Amino acid sequence: MSSGTGPGAPAPGPRGPQLPDFPWDSLAAQTATARLHPDGIVNLSVGTPVDPVPENLQRALSAVADQPGYPATHGTPELREAAVAALHRRHGVSGLVPDAVMPTIGSKELVAWLPLLLGVRPGDIVAIPDLAYPTYEVGAKIAGAEVVRLAPGELPPPGTVLLWLNSPSNPTGRVLGAQQLADLVRAARELGAVVAADECYLALGWEAEPVSVLHPSVSSDFRGVLAVHSLSKSSNLAGYRAGFITGDPDLVARVLELRKHAGMIVPRPVQEAITAALSDDAHVSAQRELYAARRAVLRPALEAAGFRIEHSEAGLYLWATRGDGAWETVDWLARRGILVAPGTFYGPAGDRHVRIALTATDERIAAVAKRLGE
Repeated sequence: MSSGTGPGAPAPGPRGPQLPDFPWDSLAAQTATARLHPDGIVNLSVGTPVDPVPENLQRALSAVADQPGYPATHGTPELREAAVAALHRRHGVSGLVPDAVMPTIGSKELVAWLPLLLGVRPGDIVAIPDLAYPTYEVGAKIAGAEVVRLAPGELPPPGTVLLWLNSPSNPTGRVLGAQQLADLVRAARELGAVVAADECYLALGWEAEPVSVLHPSVSSDFRGVLAVHSLSKSSNLAGYRAGFITGDPDLVARVLELRKHAGMIVPRPVQEAITAALSDDAHVSAQRELYAARRAVLRPALEAAGFRIEHSEAGLYLWATRGDGAWETVDWLARRGILVAPGTFYGPAGDRHVRIALTATDERIAAVAKRLGE
């Protein structure tokens, strides 16, 4: 009788949730093709910052390098106060209290674990946009929940316990207006669902000005609402894993208590860098201008090459189509040494689009424009 421990046998112990394959692993062939280009690959498939970490943030990180004790899961008082001030100053959010802020190890881990931390259970519904950051779905599946994708303007169905919003959208760059956000928040409250708004691209408005779900024009209070923020894009801190969550004080307190038990703590030097980043608007404006300049080169080059850019009024990406299948377009660009993400990474509705990031140096963006014109 087989012991079940030979090659190919299932691993012992309980099985975890059945998750989709990691999307970017499927780009291996296209990556290899793009690398064959004589001038090298230009990777626009991910939103990884390429510009230096601002020097004042580097100094803040190193200033507290000699901190042998455990940091606070809740973050330093200075960090929490800086987050409240920054959201008010940059995005017009008022009424937040420092206790309702908590730093996170980047925003992706928070997105992935939030359903579980909020007590989402098998059989519950987590509603996400029809085109969405893949980790919303992954987080719901980790908790064993059912995922429902909502078309623009569609309200969450009965049974929804968590509604993810994302404005500006990744991947499309679509911006939800204050009234649209208010309608979704109201619908979620009627169902008793928590609203979690991923606002990682809030500082990158181009043809539209994004509004925070915490803005007074959306709701008069923060009951049942959380906003997730990342400093990866605005401050080039992707390598630091720097983010925070804020909104409903009671929900933040619930999540904080569980994170304390689980040891989900942002390292103390990173907390200091977050505080510095939230206290300085100049570097955010400078980074925004870099992305604006790259966008001004990339967008017309794509349009001249036969692409149609849809939405993309804000955020770090261009949502583009040539009318062909997503993977066909990925292959077409790979043959020109340009790697992009197929729209299908973000949901079935992306089967005719690709997502093209602005995260490359000026020289590499110029190289893309040249190749598209050849």
